[in-house]
Amino acid sequence: MSFPSDLEIARSAKLRPLTEVAADAGIPSEHLEIYGEGAAKIKLEAIESMSSRDKARYVVVSAITPTPLGEGKTTTVVGLGQGFSHIGKKATIAIRQPSMGPTFGIKGGAAGGGYSQVVPMELLNLHLTGDMHAVTAAHNMCSAMLDAHLFHGNKSNLDLNNITWRRVLDINERALRNVIVGLGGRLDGVPRETGFDITAASEVMAALALCTSLKDLRERMGRIVVGYDKSGGPVTAEDLEVAGAMTVILREAIKPNLMQTLEGTPALVHCGPFGNIATGNSSIVADQIGIHTGDFLLTEAGFGADMGAERFFNIKCRYSGLTPDAAVLVATVRGLKAHSGNHKIVAGKPLPEEILKENPDEVHEGGVNLRKQLENMQIHGVSPVVAINVFPGDHDGDIKAIEEIAEEYGALVATTTHFTEGGKGAAALAEAITEAAEEPSKFKVLYPDEMPLREKVRTIAEKIYGADGVSFSTQANKQIDIYEANGFGNLPVCIAKTHLSISSDSSLKGAPTGWTLPVREVRASVGAGFVYPICGDMRTMPGLGAKPAAASIDIDEFGEIVGLS
Repeated sequence: MSFPSDLEIARSAKLRPLTEVAADAGIPSEHLEIYGEGAAKIKLEAIESMSSRDKARYVVVSAITPTPLGEGKTTTVVGLGQGFSHIGKKATIAIRQPSMGPTFGIKGGAAGGGYSQVVPMELLNLHLTGDMHAVTAAHNMCSAMLDAHLFHGNKSNLDLNNITWRRVLDINERALRNVIVGLGGRLDGVPRETGFDITAASEVMAALALCTSLKDLRERMGRIVVGYDKSGGPVTAEDLEVAGAMTVILREAIKPNLMQTLEGTPALVHCGPFGNIATGNSSIVADQIGIHTGDFLLTEAGFGADMGAERFFNIKCRYSGLTPDAAVLVATVRGLKAHSGNHKIVAGKPLPEEILKENPDEVHEGGVNLRKQLENMQIHGVSPVVAINVFPGDHDGDIKAIEEIAEEYGALVATTTHFTEGGKGAAALAEAITEAAEEPSKFKVLYPDEMPLREKVRTIAEKIYGADGVSFSTQANKQIDIYEANGFGNLPVCIAKTHLSISSDSSLKGAPTGWTLPVREVRASVGAGFVYPICGDMRTMPGLGAKPAAASIDIDEFGEIVGLS
């Protein structure tokens, strides 16, 4: 008998009334706004009204460096959230909202998997409550006001060659990466080169995820830098008189969305910032609510621990004031064998036969990646727990090898089979997290605010990535000088690099040494609250493949969606 598809499992679930889910989490009913049967908005007033409740243990879930095989990080978050109920504890999960670009592109869905999913699956992956569209509209409102500003005389003296604000759309469309606007005639605007990014890459999205209130969001919108004048000074959304309108568009989007897992665990789904050039974490306001909803709040950080978790520690926690009690590091046998560099793995193609054979030595070889990511957790003073996401056919010797690596670093370790067994399969992991979270918190950020930008970049490169040093291009050095002269030097840094390697070279597996991080250029997301150095060619607007998921997504004869996965 074949294992049912994610969509089949999701549709077979019997959902609890969201009012009941909210009540169990202690969310007052007067702060709930129901959106149909599958989702609800939570008013921000809940933050204040719930503030006297006990705080949950705060746990971030990250992973080894991603491979084409997928380590199942989101699925682990969902399964672990369900797992706590099997050991008599209450948990809430907080995750990002999927972008429809990847949903119709390569992923086909991002709601977890197997018996560890957030439901309704279709609602989560398609529109939800419209937050993505609100971010798109707010961002493009700023773009429209910018071009109107240019058309009506350019009072701010914006340098046309130094405009940094583009447009966004929540689809994958490579043809829009670089465009020319203003063509057609004098009344159609000022011709200039610009382009589109995907909505998840918008600074508006990052600011929404990092704000702590509606007032804070308004201030962040005003600080957004759209470009620089001819003397090198920043021109902001406040200067364009558009920050207020942008905030109005986001007035409903700032409210976190409440959903549930297959087993009725509360799921806060909010924001979806890009994991390469932004924080790759869900919202602070969701965590401000979730931290008072039970025994544990689990949140996911995008990509590997060198990226999403590092940004969680040094950017998100810096702005939220919340400190983690423990961390989960997801690893798989197949993923660590892939990091040995001995196999050629292509997404969508059958696995090499050799990778499926028992080979503990190869797990240890690729295990250098797990070791470095454990170090990256521990350098922030956080107690890591290694979650071995077990796949059918994994060998006992290979699993034992992962356990040995964890024990080398004094980390707790547990196997989990949540994909096939739901919360029951994650109960042992929940027990390990409970034990880790009992240790006194020693959390610390990696660098102080006042450290110069170049030193912040060098600190992350050497301590987290394992680089020997950093090389800054002439352009990058000039940009850093401008940012520090304009008062942006105290901002944290969010290094934009490949997610497929701890290094800046996607072809290097494991934990590379003897390399230098090349900083090509540096950009400032002043409204969001970070500076991001760019190391390599970062695609902020993905393209569709030859056979995108969109080609398989359809409506059947009964009006039901098919093709999501």
